[in-house]
Amino acid sequence: MLDNKQKMKAYWKKNLQTLFFLLLVWFTVSFGFGILLVEQLNNFKFGGFKLGFWFAQQGSIYAFVILIFVYVYRMNKLDKEFDVNEK
Repeated sequence: MLDNKQKMKAYWKKNLQTLFFLLLVWFTVSFGFGILLVEQLNNFKFGGFKLGFWFAQQGSIYAFVILIFVYVYRMNKLDKEFDVNEK
């Protein structure tokens, strides 16, 4: 029983590390690029729009959707590693 408890602690530790990293990326893209660094990024163009504007309006949404898929992939891999997968 103790071994299973340690295994679950390690699982949740890796789960929280994954969540923290993905939230940090999301914060950086949405708040950092879309608000804090908008003036510097506006010196560049992407798809005909200023890059800062693009991150504020589109880029953060795209990043969020990509992070969802990364989270699903990472959690499926983590579930298999710790044998808690649904299959």
